[in-house]
Amino acid sequence: MKIVTLVKYVPDATGDRTFTDDGTVDRSVDGLLSELDEYAVEQALQLADDGDDVEVVALTVGPDDAADAIKRALQMGASAGVHVCDDAVHGTDVIGTSAILAAAIQRLEPDLVITGMSSTDGTMGVMAALLSERLGWPALSFGATVAVEGSTVSIRRDGDVASQTVEADLPAIVSVTDQSGEARYPSMKGILAAKKKPVEEWTVADLGLDPADLGFDGAWTAVAETQPRPPKQAGQVVTDADGSGAAAFVEFLSAGKYV
Repeated sequence: MKIVTLVKYVPDATGDRTFTDDGTVDRSVDGLLSELDEYAVEQALQLADDGDDVEVVALTVGPDDAADAIKRALQMGASAGVHVCDDAVHGTDVIGTSAILAAAIQRLEPDLVITGMSSTDGTMGVMAALLSERLGWPALSFGATVAVEGSTVSIRRDGDVASQTVEADLPAIVSVTDQSGEARYPSMKGILAAKKKPVEEWTVADLGLDPADLGFDGAWTAVAETQPRPPKQAGQVVTDADGSGAAAFVEFLSAGKYV
């Protein structure tokens, strides 16, 4: 069985994230594999641990630095990587990205695709559905567990008051949540082994896509304006030396319409 995991290189969420003049996310800052995609890699590796002859391929789309996302997945235990790297990709929105990923997936011919529930930069959470539409494959979203039995994949989806078990025939798309299990940390053996694993680099032309349908010209969405996050303001401090603290607290809640 071949499993493709989608991995995205994103700016470090602990740093200041900004936009460039062309409205795209500034990726010149330190980046890493999206934390939510680590859960997807982990679920794929667990399936590989439990089965025989399972290949896990990490797939990413992005600039040169995006190769670091594949590197991390290989260090965790993925078998190989594919990096779609092309200047025509710059400015592509989620619709165009789904077209690139769908074309790459068709070329890889996997049995199962696993992705995180969202990226930590765009946070749209729609990629599984978009790939399902483009490929004509069923999509099982927001899985807390993933299991494969024969030609069937199933997930457990946890809600606020109940859990559902949903299944579909392979090939299929699955997205997993951050409750699906802690991602493994690369071992020294895994880090050394990753250097010998194959990584292919594909262009838009390799996938048979027209560059005119990608980038800013092909985007269905555009960033009209960006504003920096306003600085934090000092909170209100009430001294309760004379017993007036309770009244001041009630006034604060009432003025802010918190009650």
